[in-house]
Amino acid sequence: MQKTVKAQDLRDRCAAIVGAAGSSPEEARQVAANLVLANLSGHDSHGVGMIPRYVDAVLEGGLKPNASVKVQLDAGSLLTLDGQRGYGQVVGVQAMEMAIQRARELGSCILALGQAHHLGRIGHFAEMAVAQGLVSIHFVNVLSRPVVAPWGGGDGRYGTNPCCIGVPVAGREPFILDFATSRVAQGKMRVAHNEGHSVPDGYLIDAGGQPTNDPGVVVVPQPNGPGAGLFGALMPFGEHKGSGMAVACELLGGALTGSGTWHRPADSAKAVINGMLAILIDPQRLGTKAAFEQETLAFVDWLKQSPPAPGFDAVRIAGEPEREARIKRERDGIAIDGHTWSDIVLAASKVGVTIA
Repeated sequence: MQKTVKAQDLRDRCAAIVGAAGSSPEEARQVAANLVLANLSGHDSHGVGMIPRYVDAVLEGGLKPNASVKVQLDAGSLLTLDGQRGYGQVVGVQAMEMAIQRARELGSCILALGQAHHLGRIGHFAEMAVAQGLVSIHFVNVLSRPVVAPWGGGDGRYGTNPCCIGVPVAGREPFILDFATSRVAQGKMRVAHNEGHSVPDGYLIDAGGQPTNDPGVVVVPQPNGPGAGLFGALMPFGEHKGSGMAVACELLGGALTGSGTWHRPADSAKAVINGMLAILIDPQRLGTKAAFEQETLAFVDWLKQSPPAPGFDAVRIAGEPEREARIKRERDGIAIDGHTWSDIVLAASKVGVTIA
């Protein structure tokens, strides 16, 4: 049965679970706030439904509470940092704060962050940068069970490997493009499976490499038939284009950062390790700020003057749907399906917390 919870109540409950799993009160509140913000933004795939996996990852030893970034290289506008398998919501923020400071001082920063546990919604880091007037570009890879098939392939070979671009718009809300290179995020399939929904054609293949509409093929091992005991896979967005972007994220977010790439059989470990290459640019120091602001506004206005297509009420830029969702969900509460809530309750019990 679906449960609707107010945002602050959900923050408090999640912070209690994360704290009981070993995090300091400050870290627990930061992780919980980040997860709830993902739910508020309409991205339930990256929200509090991750709590059960985080708890299992801590108990297995793959996620390290209270870890901080470790500096491996500090060369002015070049930063290489080790997340030491700490909560991505914490070490990712620490890394971005350092990169933002360098970009403001020097005009740009290239950040290589490796071995962070699940960074969550990458748009959060782009929002940090644009709030300081910076452009940011992020390439991220995912070391976990490979759930995405390459274009032309019949099984999972890499993760959902997100890409994100944040661009400030003078006097307006920013452009925040944040997307998985799979046709849809893995977490959205978890939500669909938990809610008992099928998904559109073209999203998935089963464990035998055949098209399917059942999101369960990437959530639970398949019970019978070809590939029994195995998982299916997500398809890349945009056919060969999305597949190529995913490979770029693996090579830049994983290989170039030193965080590692996926090239081994899948296992059942619950840890989700991310590497992120982030590029931050200060338009002021680039010498193009005036033209940048003028042309950005002119183009966004031009874009929005397009008459709405059938089924749409307006043209929106990336980031707008999330901001609209935050207003509505902050007011009305966050709906969580019964299966996900039961998983959260069970996770809480594993660390000695009782929630209703």
